[in-house]
Amino acid sequence: MATPGERRRQAVALAYQENDRAPRVVAKGYGDLAERIMAEAQRQGIYVHDAPELVALLMQLDLDAEIPAGLYQIVAELLVWVFELSEEGLTHREMPE
Repeated sequence: MATPGERRRQAVALAYQENDRAPRVVAKGYGDLAERIMAEAQRQGIYVHDAPELVALLMQLDLDAEIPAGLYQIVAELLVWVFELSEEGLTHREMPE
């Protein structure tokens, strides 16, 4: 349990399939579940990005829900950035503002 002043850990996993109109929420959780989601992503070589404001918005969505149009641009920018990281063989670099 988070102590006063400590941020409760949360995580959201997105996936995009060719036939989808937009990325979908495929996993989300708080605390221990969030830690397991992030650990599984890292185990599979999936980059984990820390963006608390975006996660807070995505946590409001139901599982298997497509992201809303209002988040298309930021999620697209994040996905392009992550793709570029993987192309460069990097595991971390600051995302441009």
